[in-house]
Amino acid sequence: MPYSGPPPATVHVPAPIATLAEGRPLLPVWLNELGGLTFRIGGGGEGGGRGEGGDGGLFVKWAPAGSGLDLAAEAERLDWARRFTPVPHVREHGTDADGAAWLVTDELPGSSAVSDRWKADPGTAVRAVGAGLRALHERLPVTECPFGWSVDQRLERARRAGMDVPADLPEPPPVDRLVVCHGDPCAPNTLLHEDGSWSAHVDLGALGVADRWADLAVATWNTEANYGPGWEDTLLDAYGIAPDPHRTDFYRRLWSVT
Repeated sequence: MPYSGPPPATVHVPAPIATLAEGRPLLPVWLNELGGLTFRIGGGGEGGGRGEGGDGGLFVKWAPAGSGLDLAAEAERLDWARRFTPVPHVREHGTDADGAAWLVTDELPGSSAVSDRWKADPGTAVRAVGAGLRALHERLPVTECPFGWSVDQRLERARRAGMDVPADLPEPPPVDRLVVCHGDPCAPNTLLHEDGSWSAHVDLGALGVADRWADLAVATWNTEANYGPGWEDTLLDAYGIAPDPHRTDFYRRLWSVT
């Protein structure tokens, strides 16, 4: 599986990011599997890739040309979702002459669910991820959402991007409940308050309407990578739903394809 996590010790700072920093402290905090980088400008605190206290810092996401990361689409989704639930406020976004892109957002209160503190307390972290996902699904209005993340839409985007969609992918199961899905509900994208409750969500570039199991299948799957085996039921309990092996298996296969 492609690497996603804290960046290596030495990171080349792209010129647009250095310019945005304007001499303020600049810390690389995350490297995603497509080569995109997230930097923290100013502020203080460790937070495992996000801020600890909303102390005036900024986060800048940078996507290299050709990465497939659409930061303009993420900015649009953040602006929409922010009316209903805590997500980052977009300051600006843009592209350079080579096609690389960046997205600047304000820091939010809370620390990542995969910060050192919460990885040492996985029960609290996993429950917060589950409760936060349920809150996101309840707060974002399906009928007002202009973005889609359905099975057909995901497969079509994958084909347009040149991905190999296997012919034996089964038919999708009947929809359990349509919600506005996060689209990348892995643990690093949930922030926690100091007391261990969920605080906010980040990285909503794929947000859109879909069956809630499109999120739940991936969120539970990701618990093992971040906290070890045995936490899937804890997340589902915090969300308030029983396991659904059939939908879980389908949406994990779809995730692997798309």
